[in-house]
Amino acid sequence: MNTIVTQDVELAAATLKEGGLVAFPTETVFGLGASAFQPNAVSRIFQAKNRPQDNPLIVHIAHRNQIAEVCEVIPEAARVLIDAFFPGPLTLVVPAAPTLPSVVTASLGTVGIRMPDHDVANAFLRACGEPVAAPSANRSGRPSPTTWEAVMDDLDGRVDVILRGDASRVGLESTVVDCTGKEPIILRPGSISLEDLKMVHPGTRMSDAADVVSHRSPGTRHRHYRPEADVVVVSSPSKTEGRSGYAYIGLESPEKGLYDGPIRVPGDVSTYARDLFHFFRTCEKAGINRIECQRVGLEGMGRALMDRLQRAASPE
Repeated sequence: MNTIVTQDVELAAATLKEGGLVAFPTETVFGLGASAFQPNAVSRIFQAKNRPQDNPLIVHIAHRNQIAEVCEVIPEAARVLIDAFFPGPLTLVVPAAPTLPSVVTASLGTVGIRMPDHDVANAFLRACGEPVAAPSANRSGRPSPTTWEAVMDDLDGRVDVILRGDASRVGLESTVVDCTGKEPIILRPGSISLEDLKMVHPGTRMSDAADVVSHRSPGTRHRHYRPEADVVVVSSPSKTEGRSGYAYIGLESPEKGLYDGPIRVPGDVSTYARDLFHFFRTCEKAGINRIECQRVGLEGMGRALMDRLQRAASPE
């Protein structure tokens, strides 16, 4: 298969409607889309990504009236959060419509729905005219792609079209909130934080070990976000000299000469989060053996950043 790279939204939408796979930009990361109601096309997503079949997909919509196509009922908590945060980097888990193919929902009876806050994504979704099932556009387990070039690195020849766009401005996947119970439960943290959500729905809380709903969100059960290099979370930059193939990213600047690989010192936590996956891929191309990532606090975006770092970290 020859993958087409284009800025033509209509071409990308026509490809999807004919059963093709289209990678497209969003504000979070690039997604890999198929028509949500074409199970054969959706199955191709799993093949292209080498994605486990028990990992559900998020359905992307362009208009609120499309929610009824994929959702059996909209819980009141979901309505409140939709009013506050759609469009935006938020996915809401709700009861799935019986007509939604089980390959999308992993036969869980629920579905995550999201309306991106991104001009190209929304133009593409409007042109499709139907809900689009889309995980991140990378090989399963790899760092999520925040540029179209990263999609090419992972999926060239595996997808039909890559819709070009600027680098993702958030850089981490959407916040996922389960709205099927009495109170909203955050299954995957993202840029819309626990604090943001509690301001709108005070009963919102993080998922814990006692919850049985965590499997309803992608990015919570399987190996995720790991580059080829070892990722190690550190409290502060290293003080040890003479090591080869080490890189660093964090808010505190290291002393000169302690890392011989790429160094990135973002100005704040949000920029750190935005740059993380791109930095991982930069280090891969540089042949780095070990990436040291500085720990941050769990306030706001820090919770999402630490979630990704801990999932990417090597077993040590």
